[in-house]
Amino acid sequence: MKQTGQFISFEGIDGAGKSTHIESLAAWWRQQGREVLLTREPGGTPLAEALRALVLQQAMDPLTESLLVFAARRDHLQQAIEPALGRGAIVLCDRFTDATFAYQGAGRGFDLRVLDTLEAWVQQGRQPDLTLWFDLDPAVAAARRAAVRAPDRFEAQDLPFFERVRAGYAARAAAQPGRFARIDAGGSPQEVHAQVMRAVQAHGAWQE
Repeated sequence: MKQTGQFISFEGIDGAGKSTHIESLAAWWRQQGREVLLTREPGGTPLAEALRALVLQQAMDPLTESLLVFAARRDHLQQAIEPALGRGAIVLCDRFTDATFAYQGAGRGFDLRVLDTLEAWVQQGRQPDLTLWFDLDPAVAAARRAAVRAPDRFEAQDLPFFERVRAGYAARAAAQPGRFARIDAGGSPQEVHAQVMRAVQAHGAWQE
């Protein structure tokens, strides 16, 4: 029987710890003999990575920022995500469209109707099968970030910005509860890992 591809996105404010857990989940699935595409947004292809560098380092207005993010997403979908799903692979993506609605929409206050239009044009209905939302108090996330790295243009934003981003994620989760699983990212790494595995098991992805 041909295995079904699964598309799982990892979301949350910077410092929530999602990158650590995406790596461990990828390793777990590879041990089961599955092909895993571990990727990120913006990024995942040479063109998308070049656009990522612009978005993270260059000052620009919210519309320009959103257009670049969705341009990167289009190339990412066409060149990497859709082919992998077609092969029956597991696609684990560090951020996807929910991040755009949270950061550009809620965080920067950009028009959600424009983002809705871009989402429809670029994705043509494609959404993750499961979204793991790593939810964390922005003040705790800020302390974690400060301990490990210098901030990029987004990470340097103030706490009110990240509070709006967190609210943006909550709004997306409330609007699409069927694909979201909230992960309490404030616990120990072991506790968070257990939540991730329970969410994946409940979704049924590892049984495909």
